[in-house]
Amino acid sequence: MRKSFTSEFKFKVVLEALREESTLTEIASKYEIHTNQILNWKKQLLERAPSLFLDKRTKKSKQKEDQKEESLYKTIGVLKVENEFLRKKYKDVYGTDPG
Repeated sequence: MRKSFTSEFKFKVVLEALREESTLTEIASKYEIHTNQILNWKKQLLERAPSLFLDKRTKKSKQKEDQKEESLYKTIGVLKVENEFLRKKYKDVYGTDPG
């Protein structure tokens, strides 16, 4: 049966490993886990750590830009359809292409 660990426990173990006051073998035996497990948790923490310091304002402004861009594309699509419709109507009424 597999053991399940809380995020607090994992962080505690990895923090102890990062301090390097004890060897990985000592930490592993202390908490009764395998050294590879500590290394995996440590790797996960180090990979995800930079995202902790992302500026949330930048993320929100990027979302607003994306929404604005999407709105503009929708408007362009509507205008193209209207333009094509009017061009066909003009051609039907006057017999020539206005363009």
